[in-house]
Amino acid sequence: MALGTGFDSVLEAARTGAAWAWENLYRDLAGPVGGYLRSRGAPDPEDVLSETFLSVAQDIHRFEGDEADFRAWVFTIAHRRMQDAFRKQGRRVPTFDGEAALEHAESGWLGNVEEEAMGRLSVDQVESLTAGLSVAQRDVLMLRVIGDLSVAETARVLDRSEGAVKAMQSRALKTLRQNLSDGASPFGAGQR
Repeated sequence: MALGTGFDSVLEAARTGAAWAWENLYRDLAGPVGGYLRSRGAPDPEDVLSETFLSVAQDIHRFEGDEADFRAWVFTIAHRRMQDAFRKQGRRVPTFDGEAALEHAESGWLGNVEEEAMGRLSVDQVESLTAGLSVAQRDVLMLRVIGDLSVAETARVLDRSEGAVKAMQSRALKTLRQNLSDGASPFGAGQR
């Protein structure tokens, strides 16, 4: 939580539309929220991140609480937008015609291979490590580790009890320890 004692003034300024306040909120939360979305395999994580901050901007006048509550609130919105994106993706068959098809093809051909490979490496490692976990266990770990949320904040995001979050985290960590001790390293043989 980077804003600390200045959070209340930043929040009030953001409610009035001050650009500097929104920049501070975005700078503080976009990285962890985007990391959570990417680690959970959100379809088009940048789009979901944008939708998250759009929702935050629309509803910030309703928010009440401190900085920890705000972080949990933003992650709750992100989690729900991600679920919406998964549902939408399941109902829609992507099609491309005319100009859209050309743009889609060009973007697929003209990417920066090195950047894409390095970006995928860490996502692939996380996916490999968490492959044996349930979806709920992955959500708990990603919110706790990448989102840097407390057990209580994670429980609010996932609409679960704190006891359930602690149990899922414990089971997830036990499974991860077991997988790593069995030699299932996402980094390749001998690179743990």
